[in-house]
Amino acid sequence: MGSYLSDAGLFLIDTVLGIYIILVLLRFLLQITRTDFYNPISQFIVRATNLPLVRLRRFIPGLWGIDLSALLLAFGMEAIRISLTAILLGHSPRFAGIILLSIGEITKLAIYIVIFSIFVRALLSWFSSGLHHPMTKLLNSFTDSILRPAHRIIPATGGIDLSPLIVFIVTMLVLKLLVQPLLDLGRMFL
Repeated sequence: MGSYLSDAGLFLIDTVLGIYIILVLLRFLLQITRTDFYNPISQFIVRATNLPLVRLRRFIPGLWGIDLSALLLAFGMEAIRISLTAILLGHSPRFAGIILLSIGEITKLAIYIVIFSIFVRALLSWFSSGLHHPMTKLLNSFTDSILRPAHRIIPATGGIDLSPLIVFIVTMLVLKLLVQPLLDLGRMFL
């Protein structure tokens, strides 16, 4: 019976905290890329994450246009998620492991959001019927600023745009060379 309860607890922790972490991280990424604030989806994300961020901004100011309170909230929520998961699995987590794993998991999630957004944008580009949908506009606005540096390296020629491929290769290298070693180190300290 105890394993059923701990499995249900793990599921709830991963689901509820995971969704909220994604929303907070999306808010941070949308602010960094200067995505349309007035898009209905952006407004939903702002409303869903506003309550704790308004309070946090009293103590944590922004820096160079970066919303540090959103980043620290996502990091703190991830640390709570990792700690609760470790406790439910019968481990006593150590602070260094939690910090390293939180940094690695937030970075990995941000990279996955970027990869997923570019992939969905590429799929939607094949269909012209959804060009005016708020999700399409948000994806285009978000991914344009990410793809722009790759466009400078290899501009689109002959109707073929290779910038998503360049971004995909770079993000996968970051995952394999920076994030995965950080996660492995965090697991050693956990």
